[in-house]
Amino acid sequence: MGSPLRAFFRIAVYLCLTAGMLPVQIFALQFRLKFAKRLPLIYHRLCARVLGFHIRTHGKMATSPPVLFVCNHTSYSDIAILGSLLPASFVAKAEVAGWPFFGVLAKLQRTVFVDRRPARASRQRDEMIRRLEAGDNLILFPEGTSSDGNAVLPFKSALFSVAQVEPNGQPLMVQPVSIAYTRLDGMPVGRALRPYFAWYGDMTLAPHFWETAGLGHATVDVVFHDPVTINEYESRKGLAEHCFKVVAKGVSIANAGRLDSLNQTAQA
Repeated sequence: MGSPLRAFFRIAVYLCLTAGMLPVQIFALQFRLKFAKRLPLIYHRLCARVLGFHIRTHGKMATSPPVLFVCNHTSYSDIAILGSLLPASFVAKAEVAGWPFFGVLAKLQRTVFVDRRPARASRQRDEMIRRLEAGDNLILFPEGTSSDGNAVLPFKSALFSVAQVEPNGQPLMVQPVSIAYTRLDGMPVGRALRPYFAWYGDMTLAPHFWETAGLGHATVDVVFHDPVTINEYESRKGLAEHCFKVVAKGVSIANAGRLDSLNQTAQA
């Protein structure tokens, strides 16, 4: 469906951009420069533009760190989309650290890698707490995997354990965020086109990335819902259910093209 020439050009520019900025980030991290937190935001904005994504935001992003952003997960391109908007580090499964190329990029963005084996859970939770208390924002995908983009998978309440802590004595702010790939070259993206953007199941990364890079210009809607704290709910399960409900509603409305309702949804 896509253009091989467009795919080649976009991927070539993406790789050149990455090769040019990668040593700068290594240097910034090595010498603990404040710029190390800012550079990933710039990098992802450039990547999103190179790959043809037009991002529309709805609602208001929480700006007083630390914030735990909880988002639905559709594809690897979510990283560039969300990374271009949120001054934050991602929380990813431990296997990502060992991935060729993308694992290196994740480490350079100061990603927190989570091994879900109980023996290591407490240590990784402590690392997340340390980062939050240092004023870092984190991005969590509580589905635990990527979906087909048509609906949101249930959120795993265990991943919300970090929301129970109080960095520097204050309740942690949790902001639900919906992301949906809604248009391609101005035309609505329905169920037939959504697999070109969604990466899930047993899809192979390289062929999917090539095909996606060859598409036209895609519109992505990102909805920021009202921030909450766990104190407003009886448990982390209650918090997880609330976040799932509002994120799923935002995705459903965006996929249906009811854009006039998105700003209302962001405040619901």
